[in-house]
Amino acid sequence: MPRLIDPPAGPALDLAEVAARLDESGVDLAGEASVAHCAALLAGLGRNRDFLATQVIAALKASYADQLEINRYSAQVFLLHRGARGYYLRANLWPAATDAVYSASGAAAFSYGVPHDHNFSFLTTGYFGPGYVSDYYDYDPEAVDGRLGEPLNLQFVERSQLDEGKMLLYRAHRDIHSQLPPESLSVSLNIMDEGEHVPWRDQYIVDLDAGTIARRPTLTSSEMLLRCAVHLTENGKDIADHFAKAHPVPRVRANAIAALAAVEEGAGRAAVLERGMCDSDARVRDDCRRWLAL
Repeated sequence: MPRLIDPPAGPALDLAEVAARLDESGVDLAGEASVAHCAALLAGLGRNRDFLATQVIAALKASYADQLEINRYSAQVFLLHRGARGYYLRANLWPAATDAVYSASGAAAFSYGVPHDHNFSFLTTGYFGPGYVSDYYDYDPEAVDGRLGEPLNLQFVERSQLDEGKMLLYRAHRDIHSQLPPESLSVSLNIMDEGEHVPWRDQYIVDLDAGTIARRPTLTSSEMLLRCAVHLTENGKDIADHFAKAHPVPRVRANAIAALAAVEEGAGRAAVLERGMCDSDARVRDDCRRWLAL
């Protein structure tokens, strides 16, 4: 499960100071010194009981325009600061099952009941309310190829709640959790690791009953553009063919192969997928095998 961090003691800190100090130091949540530095700053921000209300009111008065521009995530996320050195600060809103927004949008809109890991590391602390509940599981990422339906040998650890002041380090491709709504509206604060490598790493949605990988939802805009380009121009097919053979990310190779197969029929489609089954990566071979079976 995520690593429990003992929040360092210290004064309350304002958002501008936390952002400036993170901008100066950078964020590397794989390094112990950086984790300790970030934990001290996040704990200080968490002790500031006024800053978030001030930010929310300011955003509402500004018609929320800046959030619409910079927020790449859902309405559940309130961006506090995006650093130039591969990180961002955010607040996450966690509605209760009795809240109107939960009834309107459903549980999955807030990742409730969707067991998953993360393709990035992040530090989180409970800021307001009782906090969401999670069932936590461990698995060995080094023993996993990432194939759909692949067993993860999950080990249940515990069910616990992100109480106010509690701090956890979620480790990329290490910690799996299935979240449940809090008893009442809650807010967590996060420092997110946002290096350039993150979009190229797969996230896993997990089938807990089977103990296997159910989906890999990560997708970049270039992968979607490939699907479009092959239908529009021969040059698009050439680019997709190059990606299918030479792109360093297995998922992108697989999606390039899928794009090429989509504009072929019969024996031509089978030939594209059979070539993909010779790829060096087990995920690509498995994807092509499944698509060929369809």
